[in-house]
Amino acid sequence: MEEESNQIIFILFSGAFLAALMATFVVSMVILHRQRQVQNKQKMDQIKAEYEKTILNIENEIQQDTLKHIGRELHDNIGQLLSLSKLYLASSKPEKQSEGKQLINQIISEVRGLSKTLNLDWVESISLEEFISQQLDKIKSTGFCEVELQKEGENWALDKDQKLVLIRVIQECLNNAIKHASPSFIRISMTEQDGKRKIQIMDDGKGFDTSLSSQGSGMTNLRKRMETIGGHFEINSSPGQGTDIILSLPI
Repeated sequence: MEEESNQIIFILFSGAFLAALMATFVVSMVILHRQRQVQNKQKMDQIKAEYEKTILNIENEIQQDTLKHIGRELHDNIGQLLSLSKLYLASSKPEKQSEGKQLINQIISEVRGLSKTLNLDWVESISLEEFISQQLDKIKSTGFCEVELQKEGENWALDKDQKLVLIRVIQECLNNAIKHASPSFIRISMTEQDGKRKIQIMDDGKGFDTSLSSQGSGMTNLRKRMETIGGHFEINSSPGQGTDIILSLPI
């Protein structure tokens, strides 16, 4: 009888111990799950903050470039037109006064055009293909080098933030080619492949060693910017072999 009582007590204690063990396990899993939720939320908040910071920096950079452009236009173009119109209007000859009035109308048109670039509304009103075409036309018009734009696929609809990042990254790539590569030819191609949109920027210039820290920091910045919009940045270059850059973005 005593032996049976001991067995019952043992079973009860064992059951209680197992129940406590299970309860501890469940509580531990709940706590761990909540900790992971908090960590994931913190990570998502950090990613969101970095994304917003990147977009804000890009907007500021583009605005600064826009202001520099406006300053040059006001000084070199509109300033000259104003001086000419002042001379024409001060003339006693009717034909000169008429030319002066025409110049005033041209100045008004130029100022209106500049005012539209003071905000970033133009980003939404222009397609990425149009932007790239404009950039290449500017390069070609200077006589710096020959250019080419190739495009496959019709639907390249992008939201404003994606377009902002791509615009800035493309600008930086073209600026680097102009400043450092001395190419005779630049080609940009826009393709769709394997569920991705790809922009390839190729030049036949000097090329460089991508492992050098002086070059790596700039490339790292461009790579991080592409990552903020879920994209990828890839560069292939070596001295004397030109540079090939591929920007890819999931459709």
